[in-house]
Amino acid sequence: MSDIAIVPAPRELTLHEGRWITADPVGEAVRDVVENLDATEYRIEITTEGARLTAGSEDALRHAETTYAQLVESAEDVEDGKVAVPLAHVADAPRFGWRGMMLDVARHFMPKDFVLKIIDVLALHRLNVLHFHLTDDQGWRVEIEAYPRLTEVGAWRAETMVGKMSHGQTEFEYDGTRHGGFYTKDELREIVAYAAERGITVVPEIDLPGHMQAAIAAYPELGNHPDQQLTVRQYWGISDDVLNVNDATVEFVKTVLREVLEIFPSQYVHLGGDECPSVQWAESEEARKRQAELGLDEPGQLQGWFTAQVAEVLAEEGRRLVGWDEMVETDCPKDAVIMAWRSAQRGVVAAKAGHEVVMAPCESVYFDYYQGDPETEPLAIGGNIPLEKVYDFDPIPAGLTDEEKALIVGTQCQIWTEYMEGPEQVGYMLLPRLSAFAERAWGSPKVSYDEFLARLRPHLSRIEKLGINYRPLD
Repeated sequence: MSDIAIVPAPRELTLHEGRWITADPVGEAVRDVVENLDATEYRIEITTEGARLTAGSEDALRHAETTYAQLVESAEDVEDGKVAVPLAHVADAPRFGWRGMMLDVARHFMPKDFVLKIIDVLALHRLNVLHFHLTDDQGWRVEIEAYPRLTEVGAWRAETMVGKMSHGQTEFEYDGTRHGGFYTKDELREIVAYAAERGITVVPEIDLPGHMQAAIAAYPELGNHPDQQLTVRQYWGISDDVLNVNDATVEFVKTVLREVLEIFPSQYVHLGGDECPSVQWAESEEARKRQAELGLDEPGQLQGWFTAQVAEVLAEEGRRLVGWDEMVETDCPKDAVIMAWRSAQRGVVAAKAGHEVVMAPCESVYFDYYQGDPETEPLAIGGNIPLEKVYDFDPIPAGLTDEEKALIVGTQCQIWTEYMEGPEQVGYMLLPRLSAFAERAWGSPKVSYDEFLARLRPHLSRIEKLGINYRPLD
């Protein structure tokens, strides 16, 4: 099936002798949701009588339509504008329920229309989650009516560092250009609706209690030095300026989350939890008092308490908390879904602790890493993840029992945008690595890398039609 340009490849595809020739095979296909298939399953039967698409749900039927459309697009042209479609049987279902991509719009804001194109790309690859990283030290991108300064101030930085940041660097060259932007509630609702029509869930992330310098710049009373006026962070790295642990700040976050939940109907809400230094809590008299009241041994344990307090809002609305893998170390809620990013081994730790896990290890699926020679590739944060390495990725880490493997509910690739100023750079770093990732997320049969490339080359024309940049194949 190497000449059939289906990405990701179905888990079962059988081609039969003969051809069914029609002018408009897509339009003539019969589509049905049936009861004898699981909600994620679909079938395609192409016979001399025509094409029939069946599925266990509307979402699965969308996947059937995507696969069928790719079969037709890969078909041979014949005379009079007709195409010759192979007689075929397809039986397919995804390996994982969470097949996602994270888009960071906090470091560099991305226009709404481009976000919609990203959703189209996800749908093309039968992915079903857009994890929307909306807040960070360098920008706040979601309108919150109760706190307008979050976007009036927090959505804009005066300038941005130039070049690559080195470890321990404290002095920077800046570009002198104001950068920012945010999405109104109506724009976000449009994004959510557009995604839902394509079977994709938008999972918002409000990263806390670290990565909050933009919010503290807007409302200094949220920080541990309220008499100090911060700016929205203009360079990368990890800020020591984290939220304080006062009752008023907890209520601030709860109010923000309530407004976020009004916009995003997703069952899951990501609360970050990564890279939260505790140095300011150790220095703060109020934080030390809170620590003593709670009987905690060290300031860093305040993070688990803070997360539990604000997560009450999610529980009230029947939503589930998602967090980066540091949360496992902070006594987070037992039903929290953990996103393992620091390594695959962090996913093992989370699963053994009884958490459901989304595998997102930086060594395999961080698409802000280089994908070729750093001397000739665009500036990136570091590392090297070429296309073949993505294709070789196995979302199920070694060292798990069968019961623990069942807790690996999905996988996700990441686009962090420190070094991506706009859509052209994002497209180049994302594609076609996303195509290889989609094969692993879906559970496509793993064959040779050369066979994958044979299917990928004609598939790139579909990406071109969506109007998104991509890195040419070597």
